Order: sequence, then structure tokens, then C-alpha cells
Amino acid sequence: MESVLGRYRNLIVLVAVLFAQVLGLAVQVKRATQSEPTRLIRVWAVGAVTPFEEALHWIQTSTSNVWHNYLYLRGVRAENRELKHEIEQMHLEQTRMSQDAEQAHRLQALLAFKEQFISQTLAAQVIGWSGSEQSRSIYIDKGAREGIKPDMAVITKDGIVGKVLQVYGSNPLERSVSQVLLIDDQTSGVGVILEQSRLQGILRGRPSGDVVLEKVMSDETVPVGEMVLTSGGDGIFPKGLPVGKVTKVATGSDLFLNIRVRPGANLSRLEEVLVVTKIDERQAQPEQTGPVRAIDILAERLPTVPPKPDAAADAAKTSGAQPSGTAIGAASAAAPSGSKPNDTKPNAASAGATAGSATLTTAPGAKTSGAATNPATAAPSKPQSASGTNPATTAPSKPAAAPATKPAAKPAQSTVTPKPQPAAQDTPQ
Repeated sequence: MESVLGRYRNLIVLVAVLFAQVLGLAVQVKRATQSEPTRLIRVWAVGAVTPFEEALHWIQTSTSNVWHNYLYLRGVRAENRELKHEIEQMHLEQTRMSQDAEQAHRLQALLAFKEQFISQTLAAQVIGWSGSEQSRSIYIDKGAREGIKPDMAVITKDGIVGKVLQVYGSNPLERSVSQVLLIDDQTSGVGVILEQSRLQGILRGRPSGDVVLEKVMSDETVPVGEMVLTSGGDGIFPKGLPVGKVTKVATGSDLFLNIRVRPGANLSRLEEVLVVTKIDERQAQPEQTGPVRAIDILAERLPTVPPKPDAAADAAKTSGAQPSGTAIGAASAAAPSGSKPNDTKPNAASAGATAGSATLTTAPGAKTSGAATNPATAAPSKPQSASGTNPATTAPSKPAAAPATKPAAKPAQSTVTPKPQPAAQDTPQ
């Protein structure tokens, strides 16, 4: 060792001096970069250490991938089987719940059940708060000019907020604002219902700012964390809006439970709210989500029954089918005295003849000959009877005794009295 140092001592000293000089220059010299100047020695140190750091990082990443992708996933197969089984159970539960929902809609439609839906809202911004703890209310920048009215519901996406208490802006000199009474005020009251147990109560505020649910009997069981919804019984908030969650249940001094509710909306940090300006009531309709039956398609394609004629058409048809008193008088006058009205049966020709006689009475200037005026008598459907009575002049299906006696008693009712026709070839009885 001494021989090497003694032999190359000058060279080693020169190299050491050069290295020290270069190191000193690296400390003093700075390289200009985009952010700030950096010393040259720092750049060299980073360049020398970076390859080792990259190799160490690659080894660490490879080891982590092997652990998470192979060794750690050995039990994933069993977990996948459990998840598949759970998904199948959820599909069955969803099918059952969908069928129950369809049945509920059908029953609601049969019972003419009406549901309330929020059809129109108005966005408003909170511009003020009440200055007293005894009265918890806010002020919004919408009032009478925008159509706001008292007792309108005020909500947010998280839950209900309160109701409109006072409306300003009807006077042109006033500012159009509204005062909203919050649900945590001690004078407020909201009809609510628990989501799972379906117990109903009244939501009120306390002077301390807490919100409690009243009028729930102490023998009922209310779990902590159950969702509270509006019941719609107060006539202000539609049914089914979120209110909050049950945070504490205790036995009260009386027969009711002391239930504390945390509102869903943050009432102390309200900035924008929605005012419900219109609520629609719709009748429940059954949902037809199943396959369409063939009988329903045929029922739609088959022709429907034509509508019944109106009263005027019924009256015209009745007057054309039944002869009036004048027409009966004309027919009885044309028949011979020896004929029997019951010898012949009524037919279509007799009905037509009666209608022709009725037409004859409305035309005073017409001829009285039945063969010339009534086309129905020219071609009767049946031959004449043995008594020689013309079937066209006989009475219709009603008994002939009444028409024969009525015109004989009052022959003057006929407007135009036809001349009696001579009996042609009367057959002796």
C-alpha cells in the first residue's frame, strides 16, 4: 500500500486537488432553471441518485402488484359467490316489491285515491334572519309581486324548511319580500309520519332550538335513525317529503314518547330555498308494465257499439210508426161498416199505409184516394182478407177496437176527411 501511494502520490494529489476544485465550482456555480437558479452540485446529486430511486420504486410496485393481484385475491372467489347469491335475492325482492306496487296502484285507482304532486316551485334567496331566539324565521326576496301567498310550503333538496307566514309587496312602495316560519320554531307544527312504523305525530320546535315529535304513545317502539316524512294532514306540505331522522327516543312524563328529530335541511345555514306555489291532485292510475294481452289488442280493434239516437230522432221514429188520431179516423172512414177489423193481421204494408194516411192529413189539398196517394197500398205484402177489407187501411198491431170507437166519437179531428171508397165485391158472410 505504501509503495502504491509513494509511487502515485503526485497523481493522487493532483486528482484530489482537481476534485476539490470541481466540487468548489459546483457549489458556487448556479444553473438557471424556469422556477429559480439551482446549484450545479444539486443537479449532479439528483442525477446520480435518481436511477437508484427508480429501481427501488419499481421493485416496490412489483411486489405490491403481486400481493394485491394474486395473494390477496385468493378468497375473492368465495366472496363473489356470496355477492351473486345476494344479488339474486335482491332481484327476487325487487320483483315482489314491483308487484306489490302495481297492486297498490290498482287498488288506489279503484278507490279513486288522489295523490298530491308538486307541480310548480319558485326559487328564492334568504336575505335576513329573525333577531330573536324566541322567533325563528327567515326572510326571502320573493313576495306578493311574485305570487307568494301565506301558508305556502318552503323546502330544499334535503328536506322541508317551513311555511310562509307574512307576505309583503302588495303596496308599490313596499319591498316584495316574505317571512318564513321555520319548523324549529316553538309556534310551528307539521304533520309527520314515520317511514317504517307508519306512526303519525306532530313535529314542533322547542325554545332551545331542538325539534321534537309529539303525540306518539309510550307503548310504541320507535328505532333511532328512522326517517321522518310529511303526512300531508296539515294541508300545507304534500305527503312524502323528507323531514329528518330520529336521533333520540326517551320516555316522557306523560303517556307520550319524547322523540328528538334532526332536520334534514340545515336550518342555520340556509341560502337558497324553493317555495311551492302550486300543488296538483291526481287520481292514481294503475301502471301497465306487464306484457299486453291479446284480448286487449282485439278489444281495441273491434268496432264499438254505435251511439243511441237522440231524442229528436226517437220522437220522429215514434210519430212515423204509430198513427195519430186523425190518421186512424181516415182509415176507419175508408173501411166499410160490415168489415171486421180483426179479420186481417197487421203487416208491414199496413204500417206503411198508416204512415201514408198520416202524411195525407198534413197535406190538405191532396187527393183522398188511398191507391193514388199511398204507394204502400199499391203492392200489399199479403192478399185481401175474405171480408174484402183492404190490408193497407187496417190498423197496426194495436187492438182495433180503440181506433174504431175513438174516431167514431170524434170524427171532426181529421184535418182532411177522405171520401169513403165503395166496397168492391163484398163477399156475403
